[in-house]
Amino acid sequence: MPDTAPATPYRAPAFTNGYEFTQGAGYTLPKYPFVAPPELGSGTVMRHPIVIVGGGISGLTLACSLARLGVKAVLLDEDNTVGVKGASSRGICYTQKSLEIFDKLGIYERIAKKGIQWSVGRTFAGHDEVMAFDLRQQGNFNLSTQPPFINIQQFYIEGFLVERIHELGHVDLRWKSRVTAFTQDAEVATLTVETPAGSYQIEADHVIDATGSHTPFHQWCGATMQSRRGDDRWCIADVRFTTHPPVERHTWIEAPFNENRAVWQHLMADDVWRLDYQMAPNADPDFVSREDVVRERLARQFGPDVEVEVVWVGPYAYRSQCLDHLRAGRVFFMGDTAKIVSPFGARGGNTGVSDADNLAWKLAAVQRGHAHPALLDSYNAARLEAAQQNVQVTNRTARFLRPADGMERTFRTAAISLAKEHPFARALINTGRMAVANTYTRSSICDATGGQSVQNVAFQWADGSAGRVNDLLQWVSDELLVLVFGEISRTVASNLQQLTRLAPVRAVQVLGAKDRAQAREHVRDPQGHLREASHVFGHTWALLRPDGYLAATGEAVDSDLVAAIERGLGLNAQD
Repeated sequence: MPDTAPATPYRAPAFTNGYEFTQGAGYTLPKYPFVAPPELGSGTVMRHPIVIVGGGISGLTLACSLARLGVKAVLLDEDNTVGVKGASSRGICYTQKSLEIFDKLGIYERIAKKGIQWSVGRTFAGHDEVMAFDLRQQGNFNLSTQPPFINIQQFYIEGFLVERIHELGHVDLRWKSRVTAFTQDAEVATLTVETPAGSYQIEADHVIDATGSHTPFHQWCGATMQSRRGDDRWCIADVRFTTHPPVERHTWIEAPFNENRAVWQHLMADDVWRLDYQMAPNADPDFVSREDVVRERLARQFGPDVEVEVVWVGPYAYRSQCLDHLRAGRVFFMGDTAKIVSPFGARGGNTGVSDADNLAWKLAAVQRGHAHPALLDSYNAARLEAAQQNVQVTNRTARFLRPADGMERTFRTAAISLAKEHPFARALINTGRMAVANTYTRSSICDATGGQSVQNVAFQWADGSAGRVNDLLQWVSDELLVLVFGEISRTVASNLQQLTRLAPVRAVQVLGAKDRAQAREHVRDPQGHLREASHVFGHTWALLRPDGYLAATGEAVDSDLVAAIERGLGLNAQD
């Protein structure tokens, strides 16, 4: 827990983990104590299986995921807090997939109590609504026990992760620990760490770089990347109002109160609204972020009589960047070290959370000997595909919101004009394609029938009590899970028992409303939600990975299932 007393909140929240906003003074963050590591006292170079560098949302999610799996790791962070001192609330929109991951880690309820759920988005051009959606009505979101989105300031989630890591143990959180040098070879990686009590060296089998966009590991590892910087300028204003706008995502492509430039409007925790204002390309960052200028802008949007408390203001610019490879020897890149995207559609921090979830179970499986070391190579294939897709999607949004003169501007003008009158044209309006769980098509551990995320749907245990997919994933830990749908023969049941004895895999029979149980481990799926979420139909099986992704499906419990298991754990790799 933080070692500072909590600041006086603006209003009493439903849940607090010891730090809140101070009225009119921005964000008050916790402070975690520096504890001298054993290496400083002994003078020896200790070797650890996993060292995570960076205590942002990606690094902490990985650390918490490993702690849940009982895997030891060290996390090094150069600061002594979560969030960024003096900076904004940063990420605020957390997708259903991220919320499902946080549920698996045991912090979802804290997030749900603190954050704001939403599913409706509206887009305006001038005073006309040109597009609207309700994510709860879409198939990508409507089965999970988690909502489509929750808005909450990023530092709250990071604080919840720190709390949970302390509850679980296994991970050594080392604050005020800056990595100043790094080398690696075929045997080991070596890091030099600077602390308030002196410097020391630490060795690692695997190093995960989650230090952010200014990481030194890119240079140390010779990483190459594709990068693009635009001239789009924005200004964030985090504010409180005396009267509330609707609890919806409102976007203006051409806001009459912002010189016909774009505006975003979101509610976060603590009754704080995030407003993003698109500025002129040559705007002076100091001028546009002055409080008096921000208040004038707010008065134009909400009326001259609006009462506003300005919590934080700051300018920023967008750029996109994606590494060519997410693994360099013993180093894995995740979060903003792997890619940087414009924040359209909430594809930044959420991607880092999924990076961590993808890598954690693979590290655990390899550490325990359940999987071939080649399994770790699949992280690059899957998450690089996700990074490239998210960069592409957000770059397209950026071009729609700030089109170049000529064809791009002509297209946008036509799309807006048509969308005002014709429903078919509303799909052309691009203010950010909302993030969903990326599908893997290049992963070596998924076959052509796999690669999709399985939502955290509800089912019934054999005794009639409620269960969820995450309960099954908690049960299998770092192993694979076979779901067999419908009634099965004694031969199939025997084959499954033999299979689970020989491989790190567990099996569960899933019964429909009228099926009879043939296995001791069975659940009931009377509404067919588990079958639908697993993308299977008829009497068949689905092979699930510990990160809630589908590895494969098949029609018979035979050699195809065995091959899928071997592929899913990298056991068919050549040394």
